[in-house]
Amino acid sequence: MQSSLILVVQSNHSASIREYHRKQDGMPANRNKQSFIKGLKSRCSQFLQHPNATTDSTQLVKAKLGRPKLILNPSHEEVLKWAESLDNLMGHKYGLIAFKTFLKSEYNDENIEFWLACEDYKKLKSPAKQASKAKKICSDFIEPMSPKEINLDYYTKETITKNLQHPTCSSFEDAQKKIYALMENNCYARFLQSDIYKNILNNSHQT
Repeated sequence: MQSSLILVVQSNHSASIREYHRKQDGMPANRNKQSFIKGLKSRCSQFLQHPNATTDSTQLVKAKLGRPKLILNPSHEEVLKWAESLDNLMGHKYGLIAFKTFLKSEYNDENIEFWLACEDYKKLKSPAKQASKAKKICSDFIEPMSPKEINLDYYTKETITKNLQHPTCSSFEDAQKKIYALMENNCYARFLQSDIYKNILNNSHQT
């Protein structure tokens, strides 16, 4: 916590000095100095009084990812099970959140977003809703240069596009399996070695 305080004070100190130099023209030197010192003391005081500046061992797990914070509360046994299989990880509500957060930190979350979109699609019963959702998935993940284009072979993408006029519950099944395999063989191992997983494991509670 001491190192965090030093970083915050140094950051605020640098910002205050830049502000001081910008405003010193046309103002008395003593007044500038007093204003600078007063502002710095105020920032330090606010930081020390902020509730997040203290560490409480009873708080939920907090894994920082710049901004915002990931706040979870799984048991130690549950977190250990995440390391047994990707099924266990993504089948647990906290595990899924942690994995999504990790992938987002790597700017590599399009695969899990596609997988989740396919899960939502399979729950639809109305043909009209299926058609609308299928088009949305294609425009987001399948079409060339789409905002979250996933790495699928040409044949799989072409098959999805051809079946777009008459979508069924299994329209994205093959693609979903391939994307799942990509995550399992690539991202999953990195997640288990990440600070996010280690922090959650180390701070998880015993049942």
